[in-house]
Amino acid sequence: MGGRKAAEPCQRGSYRSGCERPRRQNLTQGISSMLESIEHQIDAVEEELRLAMLASDVESLDALISPSLIFTTHFGSSISKQDDLEIHRSGALKFQAIEPSERKVLILNGLGYVSVRMRLSGAFSGSPFQEDVRFSRVWQRSQKNSWQVVAGQATVVQPK
Repeated sequence: MGGRKAAEPCQRGSYRSGCERPRRQNLTQGISSMLESIEHQIDAVEEELRLAMLASDVESLDALISPSLIFTTHFGSSISKQDDLEIHRSGALKFQAIEPSERKVLILNGLGYVSVRMRLSGAFSGSPFQEDVRFSRVWQRSQKNSWQVVAGQATVVQPK
């Protein structure tokens, strides 16, 4: 029987004639698809966090916030996870609205970085507030493979 000889399997690192190398385009498409999937996951947990903050749902907040959280408030003070949960648990902070805009997500080495502008309204210790704030948050997978905020920062957006 004439014809072509069956191609031998290529070994990793082999560049001999007839050996097909992985296509860079396929690799790039695979990475792009994976990053899009992670970005969708980050978008979903950002929405979960927004809803938990709006409802002062301490149980959900507990699951979404890492025990090692470092958060810098718009006043420049640093708070822990327990501080954050206590503000919601005590009722000192009550949101009426949390409206996101201008969300940007960056995926770096398995971490998700989010910058999002939020129009906030509610009451803190009984005093009403309305703020335009930009939040930065770093999301990392926990040991249980769920996304948690490990770091964050808030800045009041100054009117132009």
